Amino acid sequence: MYEQFDDVAAKLIARIREASGHSQTELARRSGLDRSVLSAYEHGRRQPSVAALARIAAAAGVELDLAPARNGAAEEHAGRVLAQVLELAEALPHRTRGELVYPPLIQLSA
Repeated sequence: MYEQFDDVAAKLIARIREASGHSQTELARRSGLDRSVLSAYEHGRRQPSVAALARIAAAAGVELDLAPARNGAAEEHAGRVLAQVLELAEALPHRTRGELVYPPLIQLSA
């Protein structure tokens, strides 16, 4: 199930490094990692922790922003379902409620 995400960190690190214009050696030095570790992350031989990803991004001058994944088909389906629910709600018979009647207040003795 998660096989499709195995190389996400590797691709992200490669994009970060290329965008920063740093070599692996320079980015590793700036992020406080061994070059061999950064290389292993970038080539998918090791999975970095979130902290390591954040350090690499910060060293490259990039900010990581985590947001929920977007699925266009799911959003379109949700929109269609919402439209159907609203149409059904409009079709419901409407009846006026009577006036609210409250029970009498009682005074508590002090």
